[in-house]
Amino acid sequence: MSAQGEPSNAVIDRALETAREAGASDADAVFVEWGSSAAQVRLGEVETVKMSRERRLGIRCFSGQASAMASTADLAGDAIENFVRDVVEMSTIVAADPEAGLPPTEALATDTPELGLADDAGDGISPDDRIGLATRCEKAALDADPRLTNSEGAEFSHSSSRVAYGSSGGFRGSYRTTGYGISVAPVATDGEEMQRDSWYDSSRAYADLADPESVGNIAAQRTLRRLNARKVPTQSLPVVFDPISAASLMRHLASAVCGGALYHRASFLLDKLGEEIASSNINVVDDGRLPGGLASRPFDGEGLATRRNVVVENGRLTSYLLDSYSARKLGMTSTGNASRSAGDAPGASPTNFYLAAGESTPEEIVGSVKSGLYVTSLSGFGVNGVTGDYSRGAGGLWIENGELTHAVEEVTIAGNLLEMFHNIQMLGNDLEFRAGVCAPTLLIEKMTLAGS
Repeated sequence: MSAQGEPSNAVIDRALETAREAGASDADAVFVEWGSSAAQVRLGEVETVKMSRERRLGIRCFSGQASAMASTADLAGDAIENFVRDVVEMSTIVAADPEAGLPPTEALATDTPELGLADDAGDGISPDDRIGLATRCEKAALDADPRLTNSEGAEFSHSSSRVAYGSSGGFRGSYRTTGYGISVAPVATDGEEMQRDSWYDSSRAYADLADPESVGNIAAQRTLRRLNARKVPTQSLPVVFDPISAASLMRHLASAVCGGALYHRASFLLDKLGEEIASSNINVVDDGRLPGGLASRPFDGEGLATRRNVVVENGRLTSYLLDSYSARKLGMTSTGNASRSAGDAPGASPTNFYLAAGESTPEEIVGSVKSGLYVTSLSGFGVNGVTGDYSRGAGGLWIENGELTHAVEEVTIAGNLLEMFHNIQMLGNDLEFRAGVCAPTLLIEKMTLAGS
């Protein structure tokens, strides 16, 4: 019997039934069908046109509290049955883990709401259309100014996936997602100086994607403003993070509140639940059911309902993000944040994780700074997840008397994430859900800048 074209839930049923027959005490399975296409152009020439499709089954089998997991793309004939029996046998020879196991049956999701995660408009976009969209984006960037003389390329991409999950606990569910993306990275030259920057947009629905010309124009302006960059002396000063760089701070926070970092005792937020970890104007939310969200899903990687978790409320840490395993390790309950690929065990991860917007415009935030740095890019990996110590290369613009003046390069900004979160003074009203982890413009009262 061939599994090609077989409905995803039927593949799940067949895998779980085989696991039961082979002697597994419990099992869960995930089936992913995924396809993507992309076109990349550079200086008006087509560089790559890609298309890929994949179907993969992953299964986790338990023998008591010992478990084994594996994935396969071989779904033909008796391959699924043979594969599952091998995984069950593997589960009988590994050591038991007292925290291993499926979530309680009564905790499983009872609904799979429509979240607006799929839009089939992309099915009608031909390879020539994809090339045309990428070409328009790059042309808009390069036509914006004669100093934009080169490009690292523009790309238009489209993806579509179906995820099905089932467990011996009785859960069955599936959902579809699509994704659209467009980006460009122009290069500006002024004398011997050369600067690069980029811009992008992404969305679940094709109609929500920014038009290629607007993406190209923003990329052009971001690149041009990096010209004539100067070094600045070492000092302590206010730092404004634009939304892209501010989102990186939220990624550090998300990593610190996820179960794996906590039970490995590798988080600077360990044992901080209920404590003030940020200024009182900070509210951070993880929302797995945000309509149209780029990281939304109706249920998590263990069949639990996703939900809106308030992680930080008025500066106080109110929730960690947990899957069932990390919850047991910590003596807590899952928050519906399990995620998994076909071949890996579930682990806790954020969904749509964002810092709630404030009321100030970005111009008002910059205008409040007499002398400081406006950060538009970060580099390096100088963040200690255990202590929260933070040190990263930064690029951006100098703020003088409330105005953006000149580009700044070759500086490092340093602090400690807990101190930085406590010292956030202002929040912008410019939150946009351009990725899974998002933030508005924000102002940190004081950081250490290492420069010339």
